[in-house]
This record gives sequence, structure tokens and C-alpha cells, in this order.
Amino acid sequence: MSHSARGIRVGFGYDSHAFDPERPCILGGVRIEGVPGLRGFSDGDAVAHAVTDALLGASALGDIGTHFPPGVDEWRDADSMILLGRAVTIVHAAGYRVGNVDVTVICQGEPRISPVADRMRNALAEVLAVPPGAVSVKGKTNEGMGWEGRNEGIAVHAVALLEGLPDA
Repeated sequence: MSHSARGIRVGFGYDSHAFDPERPCILGGVRIEGVPGLRGFSDGDAVAHAVTDALLGASALGDIGTHFPPGVDEWRDADSMILLGRAVTIVHAAGYRVGNVDVTVICQGEPRISPVADRMRNALAEVLAVPPGAVSVKGKTNEGMGWEGRNEGIAVHAVALLEGLPDA
């Protein structure tokens, strides 16, 4: 699936999950204590999922479901940061490197993102092979509107910039 990697490319990722009080809350590779986790086939890390989709979209190499299909036992309860790392490997093999990533987590009340944003930035940066300054993580509420505003789950938006590597 390789193609000529030149210039810069931008990708957008989105993911959402309902809360599941039986699971731990893991976002951006960080376990957040005292709040319900997220329903999902893997570990439910909606931040890692959105970033994975942003990277794969920017490189025009499919999406998270293409590479890690739900329903396949290999991915059941998988660590989504490992899946993100595999996506980074796919993107690198296609001739790109991550320039920067911007993530917005939309939730009402809990979990609070600002107290864990730096830990998430650092965890994501390590997997993305970029300095922490190339990763932004922020939380927003939905002002009480919609399912996010009713605190039924969270949504995550991610944007990734990829830089094409020069041909060797």
C-alpha cells in the first residue's frame, strides 16, 4: 500500500464510546481513576482510536477498522496504544512521519481532561515518535447538549499532520 510520500498531508479522526462502569477509564494511554470506563471491543481508548484514524486517514491507508477489525479475537480488549503504535509503523512504511497531532475530548463533567492532559500528551508523543510539544490534548464540554452533554459517553476529535519523507 505504499505510494509516493511527498509534502504534507492532514487527516481527521473521530471516535465515541458510551460509558461502561465495569471497565477502567483509559484515554490516551492514561488510566483515569474514579470514573467509569468506555464500552468497546478493545480497551475503549477513544483518544488512541481517533488519533489512529487521523494518521491512517492522512496517509490514505484506510481506517482503524480496516487494520484492526472489531470482532477479531486478536483485538478483543487490546491495548489501543499498541494499535496506535502499529498504525505509526504503517505510516512510516508508507514514507511519512508525524508532524503534530491535535486532540479534543468532548465530555460533560467526568472525566476531567485538564488534570491528565500532560500525561496523555507524553504517552501519545512516545508512541507517535514525536516530542511532547508536537501533541495537544484538551477537553471541552458540550454545554449540556446531546448525549455527551447528558454524560452518556465521550467523543474525541483528532487532527494529524504528516510530513512526507524525501525519497532515498
